[in-house]
Parts: sequence; C-alpha cells; structure tokens
Amino acid sequence: MNSVSVIDAHCHLDFKHFSKDRAAVMDRARSAGIVEMINSGVDLPTNRRTMELVRQYPFLHATLGLSPNSLERFSNRDMSELKDFIRSQADDIIGVGEAGLDYYRVTDPALRARQVSVFQQMIDLAAELDKPLVIHARDTEEQAFQMVKDQKKVVFHCYSGSLATMKQIADKGFYISIATVVCRSVPHQAVARQVPIDQLLIETDSPFLSPRRGRNEPAFVLDSVQLIARLRGMTPEALADATVRNTRRIYGI
Repeated sequence: MNSVSVIDAHCHLDFKHFSKDRAAVMDRARSAGIVEMINSGVDLPTNRRTMELVRQYPFLHATLGLSPNSLERFSNRDMSELKDFIRSQADDIIGVGEAGLDYYRVTDPALRARQVSVFQQMIDLAAELDKPLVIHARDTEEQAFQMVKDQKKVVFHCYSGSLATMKQIADKGFYISIATVVCRSVPHQAVARQVPIDQLLIETDSPFLSPRRGRNEPAFVLDSVQLIARLRGMTPEALADATVRNTRRIYGI
C-alpha cells in the first residue's frame, strides 16, 4: 500500500477533535499516501477556520457550506452573512457544501421545511458560483436528489441511501462518496460494490465514522481502499487511482 496515492474527499480537520495534534494528523496522512484532503465547512465559524487551514496547507482544499445539523440557532441574518462570506471566498474554494437534508433526529415538519428552504438557498448559491455542490443527506437521499437533479455538478458525500437512489444519482452523472464507515457496514459495502467506478469518491468524514476505535483521521481512508478494492475485484492501486481521477475531475483540482 505504500505506493498508493489517495485523496480524502471529505474531512473536518478544523474541528476541535484535532486541536491538540492537527499538524501530526496531517503529517501521518501525507506519510501514508494521502496526497490531498478536502476540508468542508458546516457553518460560518467552520467555514472561516477552513479557509485559515487551506491557506496554511497547500495540500488542503476547501468547500464551504451549511450543514442541516447546524440550523438550530441560525437566523436569516446569519444566512445572509454566511452566503456573503462564501461569495467572498469563491476564487479560493472548490465547492459549496456540505449542505442538504437530515431527518434522522428531526421529526417536526416546520424544522424539516426550514432545512428544505436553506438547502434550496445553498443549491442556488452553488449554481450562482458555478461550483460543485456537496450534499449531506441522511434519511432524505431521494428528496435531496429530486431537489438537485437539474444541477450540473453534484457530490453526495458519505452516501448512506438505497441502491435504487444511488443508481438514479449515478444516471445523472453525479458523484457518490463512500465514507470509512463502509469498513463496518454491510449496506454501505453493497453500495460501494455498485457505484460506477468513474463516479466513485472515498472519504473519511473525519473525525467521525472511524473504521477503527476512537477518532477518525484522513490516513484511515486507506482502510476503505483495501476493502472496496477487494469488494470490486480490483487492486488497491487501481481503486485509489480511479478515485483520485474522479475527485480531480469533479472539483477541477
């Protein structure tokens, strides 16, 4: 595996989980063959921190967004400020997101409707800036797909939906990113086996969804490379090369 080069297509290295050893985490990733990483903001503070990091580390890329899980204390004024900040960084980011719908813990129809409204604003912003849209969808994959099916460039990050919806997404030419949770989830493995190889990305979603005990980190994406390659009857090198090509294609990096 030492000869494998990989891009971690989605992580959150700005999060407090990495405050004590962030530089060491990135050193481990680079030593393991993780040549680049994409850091995704989830609200205004993390968007700001993401930009600070990518200006410090040339192998990091930024997508800026607003996660549906960040809406609890988020006002209309905050939304305007967030969109203005993303616009101001447009020349230095590779995508808009993460953004989307997450009904896993949300049953209130009014809160779900607010998620839909905010997501539509982020869809419109990605189109305005001509950037790929990075989608967070949990228990909402089909609804999210219906909202974005007319967009040009879309990545479903940490995909956990059905095979049927995955095939709809793929048929539109969109990209599906598989997180390291695939290493311990049979349903994720079923999807990873069938995503078209030229639309497959891999990610850690660090610090979450570790394939090992404790905190996840970008170096652990190699666990996914080994597993998905085996599931698909490929060499790890071929699988890694394909996902790197795909990541560069969708994000223009």
